[in-house]
Amino acid sequence: MQKFYGTGVALITPFKSDLSVDYHALNALVEFNIANGTDYLVISGTTGESATITKDEKSAIVKAIVEINKGRVPLVLGIGGNNTTEVINELKSSDLSSIDAILSVAPYYSKPTQEGFYQHFKAISIASPIPVILYNVPGRTAKNMLPETTLRLARDFENIIAVKEAGNNTQQYLELLKNKPEDFLIISGDDDLVAGIVLAGGAGVISVIGQAFPKDFSEMINYALEGKAKEAYKIHFKLMDVVGYIFEENNPAGIKAVLNSLGICNKEVRLPLVEASPNLQEKIANYIQRY
Repeated sequence: MQKFYGTGVALITPFKSDLSVDYHALNALVEFNIANGTDYLVISGTTGESATITKDEKSAIVKAIVEINKGRVPLVLGIGGNNTTEVINELKSSDLSSIDAILSVAPYYSKPTQEGFYQHFKAISIASPIPVILYNVPGRTAKNMLPETTLRLARDFENIIAVKEAGNNTQQYLELLKNKPEDFLIISGDDDLVAGIVLAGGAGVISVIGQAFPKDFSEMINYALEGKAKEAYKIHFKLMDVVGYIFEENNPAGIKAVLNSLGICNKEVRLPLVEASPNLQEKIANYIQRY
């Protein structure tokens, strides 16, 4: 459980100009984060453009990150979807020997009932040989998994250890924190709310912006975990503008523009996403220059 306190980052997948995976940039990004205080890495989440990554690419990306990491920080792998059988098949066919937990998104598009959410994650829990972190992101899935469903799963299945909550709903966070089992982790997926959520009892974050500013972001989370609100919010305010910028158009185009300004990777994303507009890129570049 301690592995998933603090700052996790949802890694992008860097691309070359021909849209093939840029493993040189991926190496640089992973090393940059490990060297600057990121506590764990999340592979093949939404920010990694999992929707347009092939199965072979996903396997190759996981293998590359495992080799770069060399066991230095825990690794979380995104395995989820709206076809429960296919998610279970992927669990059974994947090499999870170097993976510490899976991050499994709530079923999207299908809009299941709360009982449907429960049965979906029950099946995943039974099939998974490693811990499961639930991922509730109603802005992308079109259906909110309610706190009572999340907590029912937390109580019923020992290997469901946490939820990445990303509904941008402070009240829902507080309901989860108030009623959760003692050893169940509430992990923020909202970079704009995370300081307050951790101060209220959250375990940390799986962040998008954190991979661009890992030293400051992880310091902010550590202050919040220590209950040092003034110090945490000082860093929050410093990062507040750029957090807004990266979600202004779409994720991960925004964070890739930030990382490009930092010299870490290209701006390319795969269709149907398009790179950040010239206006947004200019705002980001000006922010980086001031920072």
